[in-house]
Amino acid sequence: MTGAASGLGEATASALAARGARVALLDRDVERLEAVRDRLSGSARAYVADVTEEQPVKAALEDARDKLGELRVAVLCAGVGWAQRTLGRDGQPAPLEPFEWVVRVNLLGTYNTLRLVSASMRGNRPDGGGERGVVIMTASVAAYEGQIGQTAYAASKGAVAALTLPAARDLAVVGVRVCSIAPGVFETPMLAALPEAGRAVLRDAVPFPARLGRPEEFALLACQIAEHPYLNGEVVRLDGALRMAPR
Repeated sequence: MTGAASGLGEATASALAARGARVALLDRDVERLEAVRDRLSGSARAYVADVTEEQPVKAALEDARDKLGELRVAVLCAGVGWAQRTLGRDGQPAPLEPFEWVVRVNLLGTYNTLRLVSASMRGNRPDGGGERGVVIMTASVAAYEGQIGQTAYAASKGAVAALTLPAARDLAVVGVRVCSIAPGVFETPMLAALPEAGRAVLRDAVPFPARLGRPEEFALLACQIAEHPYLNGEVVRLDGALRMAPR
């Protein structure tokens, strides 16, 4: 579980632990990560790791396999956001570094974890249907309807959505499924950073249920994907029928 210290990742870790899973928690936020681990008690182990770096993630997965057993479900929630127009009102181009940072965390970090965790899953004992594991990645509705200023975020999440099917095809030979969830507007720390007026606009745009999504609802879908043996190569929107406006 990446991005496990808060938001969607924390909720999913809790849901998996409640179902009897032993959970490996990965995040960069040491204090919050340890708090989640302590709350889950003996069901979890915490690993401080940056998803964009190979060795810390690889070491965490190896230790988790040794301490917790086979890694059969991986939910990849680590991500960052950034808002900036391609050209400012003064006509100046946006700096390249923030765009590169968002793509590095959201796309390269996701792929880095995907490739390493699938290598671990390859060594699992297959179940009765031949499955060895499932990887669930986090895209976004911005992959399809990115708003003004969301070029970096939309590009990174669109790439995760596009990654889903070829990754599922790649890993079919070893019995590993790959799906993604594309959440809409959810009550997460990323959204909490917006002014209340901005949050209200997003909330009011959701047809039904007319509210922000709850992290527990993302977690529920992740568990349902993990439990459903025929879901593979699919990006599932979770958005209350929201279709994002340009702004």
